[in-house]
Amino acid sequence: MEVLHGRCAGLDISKRDVKVCVRSQLPRRKQPDREVTTWSSMTEDVLGLRDYLLGAQVSCVVMEATSDYWKTFYYLLEDAPFEVMLVNAHDAKNLPGRKTDVSDAAWLAELGAHGLLRASFVPPPPIRELRALTRTRTQIVRERNREIQRLEKVLEDAGIKLSVVVSDITGVSARRMLSALSSGERDPDALAQLSVRQMRAKIPQLRRALTGRFTDHHAFLVDLHLDFIDQHTRVIDSLSTQIEQVVTPFRHARELICTIPGISMTTAEVIVAETGADMSRFPTAGHLASWAGVCPGHHQSAGRATNVGTRPGNRYLKGALGTAALSIAQHNGTFLHAKYVRLAKSRGKSKALVAIEHTLIDIIWSLLTTDSIYDDLGADYYTHRQPERARNRAVATLQQLGYTVTIEPRDVA
Repeated sequence: MEVLHGRCAGLDISKRDVKVCVRSQLPRRKQPDREVTTWSSMTEDVLGLRDYLLGAQVSCVVMEATSDYWKTFYYLLEDAPFEVMLVNAHDAKNLPGRKTDVSDAAWLAELGAHGLLRASFVPPPPIRELRALTRTRTQIVRERNREIQRLEKVLEDAGIKLSVVVSDITGVSARRMLSALSSGERDPDALAQLSVRQMRAKIPQLRRALTGRFTDHHAFLVDLHLDFIDQHTRVIDSLSTQIEQVVTPFRHARELICTIPGISMTTAEVIVAETGADMSRFPTAGHLASWAGVCPGHHQSAGRATNVGTRPGNRYLKGALGTAALSIAQHNGTFLHAKYVRLAKSRGKSKALVAIEHTLIDIIWSLLTTDSIYDDLGADYYTHRQPERARNRAVATLQQLGYTVTIEPRDVA
């Protein structure tokens, strides 16, 4: 097999240290030479490793994406004059048998020398900062949602069915009622009167929902959870302020993505942070969809193709696309909603949502590649594209209901 890198290094990284195997294919020798060394993961030692690799005249360094331990090595080596490849551990899986850190490093060097690995996408520093902020915000939002769920469990234990009447138990009216409950107010009529705006129309239902067995024990837990929720909200607001500053160089890309129905500013920021807003890294929209994990896998054996699920991908990007797809499914009047309804009838809601995610990533790739805003095809796109099919479907539906249908063309003035 052809050797692309005569001198290649494989790094097996752990939390404390790294095993380095330098593979050298010398002329007129069939078997390569291998030199294995161990280096600490401290910054000073990693810089020493950099000098060692330069002295060994390696042209390629390969490392696995092991947890977050690879970052120390990658960020300190990426500016070196040799190629640094971060690879997926699944792609570089070693042969079964005896497994050691040394054998893993030697295997990485062997694969890298023959060009059998694909480099993973590592964004530039500005995108790394934005990605760290958006991911932290996503995690804090999830933690706040968990606190809200815990709060609801406390209310259920007390027989307070507030979540049956209001959609958000942390909204203005609900917070006023919960604060009053914690302060000692137990009269359902007085509590229901604390509602504001549209919620006052539900005072009779609120009166029934607020009748329970709320005690001082429940009041303590409610105050505790509300405190946590407020803390999370302040952190989220602080992160959003910082994201607004860091996203400045990519604001144009965010605005283009926001022209797509169903994608909010927050979702667009996550998409920019995860994709890098540079579509030149993805030759086609299909490459981006595959990397994002929103397209089905491909498995063929003995001339038969097996239907497999979606590929694993970037979970933060998939989460953002899933949020946008759910929003599209709940709001009609757009081409994307019409496509969702059309697919949901034949394939089911789950597969329809994945298809919308795939369509969204295709649109995002196109918008960022052509630097254009989204132009919606309209909710009646399929009707105008195949008018006869739409007519026949409407006629068949009326006939199933027992009507006799006569179709006459309308006079167009």
